[in-house]
Amino acid sequence: MTLKVVIVEDEKHSRETLKTLLEEFCRDVKVIAMASSVNEAIKVLSVFSPDVVFLDIELQSGVGFDILEQIKEPSFEIIFTTAFEKYAIKAIKFSSLDYLLKPIDLDELQQAVEKARNRMDTNVYRQQIDNLMQSLSRESNKQEKICLATTAGMEFIAIEDIVLCKAGGSYTSFILKDKKKLLVSKHLKEYENLLADQQFMRVHNSYLINLKEVKKYIKSDGGYIIMSNDMHVNLSPRKKDDLMEAMKRL
Repeated sequence: MTLKVVIVEDEKHSRETLKTLLEEFCRDVKVIAMASSVNEAIKVLSVFSPDVVFLDIELQSGVGFDILEQIKEPSFEIIFTTAFEKYAIKAIKFSSLDYLLKPIDLDELQQAVEKARNRMDTNVYRQQIDNLMQSLSRESNKQEKICLATTAGMEFIAIEDIVLCKAGGSYTSFILKDKKKLLVSKHLKEYENLLADQQFMRVHNSYLINLKEVKKYIKSDGGYIIMSNDMHVNLSPRKKDDLMEAMKRL
């Protein structure tokens, strides 16, 4: 199946470069239209029916998210593009949506296109978009939910329900308050960065904990933490002082 693509990008050179990369190096892709502003994009999307839209976050006429506010239930996949690693990127990651940093890497572009081609559950995708827009509407960086891509599909989890995250090679296990365990194929480091503003702390190579779910700190046996679900978590000696300071600030 040929993917029909619309590009929304205000820089002509970037538009043409992305069009070339898509049509020459990505399998079965056809760019059916391009737009350079918010208003032009809304008109284009009302006429054409793309499968995928490459949406620049920062346009001279506004931001790409303005387009999503006017298209309540997009029937297409969205791949965000941006030259800036800003707060909006964190919101996109919380919703487990795709984005590409400019200048666009060809391998990353091809991977994003194939992911869009293979994604079929439109109901879940709309939830991801809704989660993103809710995140962006908040005045602070405080998030309420995170979208996790598990082997069973996408799961939307309240951040306050996470007790801890445990590393397992290239996988991360999320342990929730209801004792549910979710396995995600991403390194713990990614979630350490993502949850840094949400009162989570990396206390050991293997553990990222929700500070609000700490029940007790035990000094014996080298020092360890007991969480609200009674799990014992190893504490790296060099993290002890940081943990004590963080707990005081809660």
